[in-house]
Amino acid sequence: MNIYVGNLSYGSTEDSLRNLFEAYGVVDTVSIIIDRQTGRSRGFGFVEMPNDEEARAAIAGLDNREFEGRVLRVNEARPKPERRSSYNW
Repeated sequence: MNIYVGNLSYGSTEDSLRNLFEAYGVVDTVSIIIDRQTGRSRGFGFVEMPNDEEARAAIAGLDNREFEGRVLRVNEARPKPERRSSYNW
């Protein structure tokens, strides 16, 4: 299951986020989204957990929990919308 993690501290790292979620089970991937222009965190990221039961437990346990000075927003990620081409041929 792909999990959205919002309201991250700008100092949060993928390693610290992985450690937080590993308390609930196996974590496949962690990615914090970085702003292309500033190179700084955009304050949200995604955690992929292969076991849905563990992922739901992580969501329940971590949503509205303080982490590194911020109260996290944690929920199942919505599917990424398809991007349309900006070209109209």
